[in-house]
Amino acid sequence: MAAKILIAEDDADIQEILKLYLENAGFTVIRADDGTAAFEKITQDWPDLVLVDIMMPGMNGFELTKRIRSCSNIPIIIISAMNADSDKILGLDIGADDYVTKPFNPLEVVARVKSALRRTMELDVTEQGAGTGEADLLRVGELVLDTKRFMLTKNGEQIPLTPTEFKILMMLMENPGRVFTKMQIYERINGEYFESDDNTMMVHISKLRDKIGDDSKHPVYLKTIRGLGYKIEEFK
Repeated sequence: MAAKILIAEDDADIQEILKLYLENAGFTVIRADDGTAAFEKITQDWPDLVLVDIMMPGMNGFELTKRIRSCSNIPIIIISAMNADSDKILGLDIGADDYVTKPFNPLEVVARVKSALRRTMELDVTEQGAGTGEADLLRVGELVLDTKRFMLTKNGEQIPLTPTEFKILMMLMENPGRVFTKMQIYERINGEYFESDDNTMMVHISKLRDKIGDDSKHPVYLKTIRGLGYKIEEFK
């Protein structure tokens, strides 16, 4: 069955071009002209992924993203003309999985949709697997990542992660002490890398640090290796 994509966008021309490219890629598309209508469609149709514009009447894209995250973990990709780093940081911080700025290449949007759905399907397969065993637990210091149940704990306290955050952390925790470039991380978790992903990766790392209580100036776990990339510290 084709994955169902909801486009929440008040610009009819943008709706049409996204619909055309997504349907040509084999997706089923539903549309909403504002945030309120989009949330109603989500609770009725339960799409597999949502493309969200920020500047919409009724309920804007930021508010819609927060409403979705209060009840669902479906992938959210924000598509917006608001291209300041602060806007991107806010969108990712409230739960979006990706952020694309306008004007955009429709083929890039389709690629990002496929990547987000692929990540979600991989996590679903993991969650549906057999019960957790010791081999399914990644441990670094006080952090324990359960790769079967998609769950991170620190000192026994659960820390919620988005699918993207989970994939990044799992990659780093599987290779403690190893340095990965931003491009390597994105290509591993998404399959493709775009120039705009550079700042997005920094935001994801920043969010992960906040969630695990890592001081950005003196991090214990997630280390930035200047000029190279990131690693998770190896604990003896």
